[in-house]
Amino acid sequence: VERRPLRQWMLRITKYAQRLIDELEPLDWPESIKALQRNWIGRSEGAEVTFDVEGNDITVFTTRPDTLFGATYMVLAPEHPLVSTITSAPQRESVDAYVSACASKSDMERGLDKEKTGVDTGAFAINPVNGEKIAVWIADYVMMGYGSGAIMAVPAHDTRDFEFAQKFDLPILQVVQPPGDQDWQGCTDPGTAINSGFLDGLKTKDAKKKIIHWLVENGQGEKKIQFKLRDWLFSRQRYWGEPFPLLWDKETGQHSGVPESELPLLQPEMEDFKPTGDPRGPLINCTDWINYSDKLQRETNTMPQWAGSCWYYLRYCDPDNTDHFISPENEDYWGNEDGFVDFYVGGKEHAVLHLLYSRFWHKVLNDLGHLKSKEPFKKYFAPGLIMGEDGQKMSKSLGNVVNPDDVVKNYGADSLRLYEMFMGPLDQDKPWAMKGVEGVHRFLAKVWRVVCSEDSEGKWELSGKIVEGQNDDLAKVTHQTIKRVEEAINSLRFNTAISAMMECTNAYTAAKEVPKDLFLTFLKLLSPFAPHLAEEINSILEEGELLSEQRWPELDESLLVESEIQLIVQVNGKLRARIQVPADVSKEDAEKAALADENVTAHTDGKTVRKVIVVPGKLVNIVAN
Repeated sequence: VERRPLRQWMLRITKYAQRLIDELEPLDWPESIKALQRNWIGRSEGAEVTFDVEGNDITVFTTRPDTLFGATYMVLAPEHPLVSTITSAPQRESVDAYVSACASKSDMERGLDKEKTGVDTGAFAINPVNGEKIAVWIADYVMMGYGSGAIMAVPAHDTRDFEFAQKFDLPILQVVQPPGDQDWQGCTDPGTAINSGFLDGLKTKDAKKKIIHWLVENGQGEKKIQFKLRDWLFSRQRYWGEPFPLLWDKETGQHSGVPESELPLLQPEMEDFKPTGDPRGPLINCTDWINYSDKLQRETNTMPQWAGSCWYYLRYCDPDNTDHFISPENEDYWGNEDGFVDFYVGGKEHAVLHLLYSRFWHKVLNDLGHLKSKEPFKKYFAPGLIMGEDGQKMSKSLGNVVNPDDVVKNYGADSLRLYEMFMGPLDQDKPWAMKGVEGVHRFLAKVWRVVCSEDSEGKWELSGKIVEGQNDDLAKVTHQTIKRVEEAINSLRFNTAISAMMECTNAYTAAKEVPKDLFLTFLKLLSPFAPHLAEEINSILEEGELLSEQRWPELDESLLVESEIQLIVQVNGKLRARIQVPADVSKEDAEKAALADENVTAHTDGKTVRKVIVVPGKLVNIVAN
C-alpha cells in the first residue's frame, strides 16, 4: 500500500456542518440516530492558539484552552508542511525516515489505539501564555485531515498525550485539580485551575472564557468552532460511475463545464476497463473520447454511487420528466415542506452515510432554488435485525441462515410476513424461531375455519357460520379491534395489532354465528398483514373490489363504551376471584359483589373482615383474619 498525490474532487459538506446539526433537531427521528449524526459531524467549541516555532507561526485548535499553561510539548502530523523547514540537522535523518514510514499507513491504521510512536524534530515552540520553550515532535496519531495538523500536548489532562509523554519521558505538569480524590494524571474531567498564573482558582468553564479573552487581547488566538466532519471525497479512478462533465484547458490548466446541451454525460464504451495502475483511471485510455478538442481534454475521474443514491426519492416522484429531475407540481403533490418523504424505514448502518449525504444533497438543491423543502426525510425509523435461532447474526459461515423460500413453500407467504411482524418490537433485534411461524400459521388457519369447514372427504366448503344480521357483542369486539389495530399501526407496534386480531378471531370462533359485515370489516384489518388469505376469503364472501382498494374501516366510538367491567378480588393480597360488575358501579356495590362471590366467601368464612379497599375500575382488596 502506498499513498500518492492525486487530483481529486471534493464536495464542500463542511460548509453545511452547522446547518446539518441545527436542522436535525425538529425531525421525527430516533434520538440515538440523531446522536450518531451529531457525533459524526463532531462540533467542538474551543480556541485556536498561535505558537511561534522557529520563526514560523503554527496554529493549533484545542477544546481545553484553559489547560494552555500545561502544554509541555507540541506534536505535528508527519505531513505538516513545516516539518522539513523546522527540523534540526541532527534530527533530519530520523525525521525523514519516520515521515516515509507513515506515508504507507492508512488513516485507520494511524488512528488505532496502539503503542504511540514519534520522533523529536529538534525544534522548539514558544508557549504564548508563559513564554516557555516546548519541544516539537511528529507522530502518526496527529493527522492533517483534522484541524491544522498540529496539537498542543497537555499530558496531565489528555490520555493520548499522557501515554506519549510517559513513553518518551516528556514533562507532565498538572494544571487542573479534579474534584474529590480523583487521580489527576491523564484526567480529562473539568475541575479547578492550578499552576496556571492568572487562571488559578477558576473553574474550568470560567477559565476557558478568561484565557480566550486573553488570547484575543494579545493577538495569540481566537474563539473557534471546529467540526470533525471533512469535505466529501467525490471522485473515483474507475470506469463505472458518472463522468464529471468538466473540461481541462491543456495549456492553462483551467477547467470549465461542458455545454448543458451535452448533459447527461455518459461513459464511452470500453472493452477493457480494468485498472491499469494509472492514477487517472481507465477513461484515460479512451483517446477519442477524452480529447474533446485540440485545446480541451475531459476529466477522467468518475463519481461514486452516491451521485445517484442521494436523490433517488425525488426522481421516483417524476421519473419521466425530461426537463427537470422533479417538477414543482410533483414536488407539491408528493412532498412536504418540513421533510419531503413522510416516512423512511432503513437500517442504523445508514445513519452517518446515506442519511447524512442525502440531507446535504437536499439542502444544496434547496439553496439552488430547485426544491422548497430543506430536509429529505421527515420521519425515520430503524428496524432491528432478525437474528438466527441461535441468537447470533445470520451468516453462511455460522450455518444459521433462514431461507425465506423454504418458509413460503411450507407455510405460505402470509405466514412468513405475519411472523416477521409478530416477533416483537420492530426496533429490537429478535431471534428467528420456526415454532413462531407455526403459531401464526395456526392463527391464519383459524381465520379460514371461521368461513370454511372440511368435509369427510377433505374438501373445503362454506361452514354456514357467516350470516346476515347483527350481534352486539361481536360488534363491540370488532370495533375494539379496529381501535387497537389502528393505534398499533400508527405506533409501529405491529405485534400488538396481530395480538388484537388473534383475540378477535377467538371471539368469532366461539360464536355460533358471525355477522357477514363484521367479518368483512375484520378482513380489512387483516389485509395489510396477510393479504393473500384476506383477499381469498373476501372473494368467497363478497364479489367485488379488492380489499386493498377499499377504504379502511370506520370506528364507531359508541361501541367502545363498556357496559360491564371486570374487577380483580384479592383476599389478604392473593387473587381469589374476578367479578363482572356494571361499568358505573359504586364502591359500596363493588364491595358487596366481591364479598358475595363464592370463591371469596370460601376464603373469608370463619374470619373477620377487617378492611375492604376498592380501587375503582380495577380491584377489590379484602383484609380478613
